[in-house]
Amino acid sequence: MTEIGKRGLLGLAAAAMAAPALAQPAFPSRTITMVVPFAAGGPTDTVARLIAQAMTGALGQTVVVENVGGAGGTLGAQRTAQARPDGYNILMHHIGMATIPTLYRRVPYDAINGFETIGLVTEVPMTLIGRTGLPAQNMAELVALVKREGEKLNYANAGIGAASHLCGLLLMQALGTRMTTVPYRGTGPAMNDLLAGTVDLMCDQTTNTTEQIKSGSVRGFAVTTADRLEALPDLPTAAQGGLPGFEVSVWHGLYAPKGTPAPIIQRLNQALVTALQDPNVATRFAALGTAPVPVARATPQAHREFWQADIAKWRPLIQAAGQYAD
Repeated sequence: MTEIGKRGLLGLAAAAMAAPALAQPAFPSRTITMVVPFAAGGPTDTVARLIAQAMTGALGQTVVVENVGGAGGTLGAQRTAQARPDGYNILMHHIGMATIPTLYRRVPYDAINGFETIGLVTEVPMTLIGRTGLPAQNMAELVALVKREGEKLNYANAGIGAASHLCGLLLMQALGTRMTTVPYRGTGPAMNDLLAGTVDLMCDQTTNTTEQIKSGSVRGFAVTTADRLEALPDLPTAAQGGLPGFEVSVWHGLYAPKGTPAPIIQRLNQALVTALQDPNVATRFAALGTAPVPVARATPQAHREFWQADIAKWRPLIQAAGQYAD
């Protein structure tokens, strides 16, 4: 065979080897599903839909939200953990990602190592609220009331593992006093009974409580952040009300199945960062009493470090309470 013929065959072989790589479409080439492991209309769903809409513009492909609720958020998390790691199935989850490894002693997926982190999204403050007829007008009076009445007071939460449940654990630890906890199947029923005066207290995200506090349908006692909130300027912090160290927020983060290639994680992170800098997202978050996290905290590495630290924070509290979800 002539030298020219050999070069031709080599060229054809190289082209054949490159063809599969060239045939791979750039990511993303189709719709991405963002799983929310809770019902539609809740705070995590609200955050997810705002981010999904903004990421759609950044990616040039639709990001659709799919609600896969049940089992304290573990069903949706399992769905994502077991999905194909190609970037087309991602998960928006809240602080439950840090508590599931302790709250659930048996889950059908790896609750710690089964995911790639894409980035933190927001930290939603919580507020301590009570029924309007409660005989306490401010945080100092509430602290005295709880220490005096203890288990005579009913504390509502949205179920074991819910943000309101975790906030209650931290509150009772800070007060050194137990109250009677009343778990519900979701924030909605718990809030309805608080509005009706059936239960006394509740702690929940500003995404659910801001408008209720402003309207006067519930009594706001404190916000669980180091500083007052722009959306609720008259509501003191817990520390200002005489309960230092009582700080808790419900953070949300974005995840992909373990093994999702690094370039895809990077592309998704870039879209997330673009979404977090979207003025509409910032405006909508502000109306809910929260804000996008700074870009430095939205990296996959920063997200993973924060997540792991929160697992370590909540583990002893949950173990001390002895309340498990399974």
